[in-house]
Amino acid sequence: MEKRKLGNSGLEVSALGLGCMGLSFGYGPATGTKEAVELIRSALEAGVTFFDTAECYGPFTNEELLGEALAPFRDKVVIATKFGFQDGDSKKGLDSSPARIRAVAEASLKRLKTDCIDLFYQHRVDPNIPIEEVAGTVRELITEGKVKHFGLSEAGPQTIRKAHAIQPVTALQSEYSMFFREPEKEIIPTLEELGIGFVPFSPLGKGFLTGAVNESTKFDPTDFRNKVPRFSVENRKANQVLVELLKTIAAEKEVTPAQIALAWLLAQKPWIVPIPGTTKLHRLQENMGGAHFLLSADELTKIETALATINISGERYPAQLQARVGK
Repeated sequence: MEKRKLGNSGLEVSALGLGCMGLSFGYGPATGTKEAVELIRSALEAGVTFFDTAECYGPFTNEELLGEALAPFRDKVVIATKFGFQDGDSKKGLDSSPARIRAVAEASLKRLKTDCIDLFYQHRVDPNIPIEEVAGTVRELITEGKVKHFGLSEAGPQTIRKAHAIQPVTALQSEYSMFFREPEKEIIPTLEELGIGFVPFSPLGKGFLTGAVNESTKFDPTDFRNKVPRFSVENRKANQVLVELLKTIAAEKEVTPAQIALAWLLAQKPWIVPIPGTTKLHRLQENMGGAHFLLSADELTKIETALATINISGERYPAQLQARVGK
């Protein structure tokens, strides 16, 4: 798989990473350890060198899983993890106090079986702690050799600028896909100006853009999508128009809708590195195929023209989660 650099930082990763959250958290019951380790190592064999986790995925079990799966290959991979919640629990409030950041770093190093975190993100902006203080704490961890790069997740342009002035931000992680294009307004221009890489999570619209989800799909009771307005039965039905567009384009190129969605993202900027997640080996292989072909300028124009006619129904987050975004 081709490699990409996250902005001006020099951090080189595979063009597609692997979002590992769903193996432990958020989308129904956790995958068994044996199967999850096999999936992570299969991704590595397919050319993936960039793996994304967080202390709150589980909590804690996802980091332990990556530590086990990647320990024998540590020098070949880039591992990103995150801090920012009280006690590492995303159901609790935010906590990016310097003491908490340091405690997370030490605990994550142990769980990941490593002596250095490649990319350390603030998971959500904490309005109670100045971002300059957060960036300064991570800068100290970088000086101490415990962290290599600083990242932000779901931060707004003002926060990105303030943080970057204290400690250069290597990457911003936020949702971006054909299903959610809000970052094109302010986020992507800000990142381009500052030389910061972009790591889109949910690049397949939480599974919607694969074509495997429709209005009759029943999610596991513990699946996060049950709470997402965009995944109400009515909105899933209304948004099928986007899936039908993807299916038409995919059929013309003899690929899958998911592969078109990923290829489209990769075509937006050379410093964009999507991190699709999956629990299934065949989906992993399918997703990797999205990095192995290019959409022509004419094809991209045709897609853009078609997308402009489609209005997506439903918010991407329930209100209490949306309140944590874009500060």
